[in-house]
Amino acid sequence: MNKYLRKEIKSFGHAFRGIYILVSTQPHAKIHLVASIVVLLSGIILDYSSIEWAILVVMIGVVIAAEGINSAIEFLADRVSNEYHELIKNAKDVAAGSVLLLAISSVIVASIIILPKFIKYLQTCLI
Repeated sequence: MNKYLRKEIKSFGHAFRGIYILVSTQPHAKIHLVASIVVLLSGIILDYSSIEWAILVVMIGVVIAAEGINSAIEFLADRVSNEYHELIKNAKDVAAGSVLLLAISSVIVASIIILPKFIKYLQTCLI
């Protein structure tokens, strides 16, 4: 195996380690992951179209990736200084706020896609 390919494979290992750290240490990442699983499982029952699957998977990826970036900023900020500093607080708050905005957007998108299908599914079950 050539040197470049070994380096690339090692990079994937680092990335998977990062995902593991994110999910195992960050409570909000766990919440996003559980919500994602619920949304994905609901797709099996509610029969999402290809476009709906694509939109929901992209939204899930964006929110979890944003949570990862937020966590990376927090890890770095905590390494720079454990003492209170207004700029570090601002960086952490802006990163957290960005994740919140994406999470709210994803809930709205999911609601637009899932709620009508869920209501129709319930009506079918009750008839």
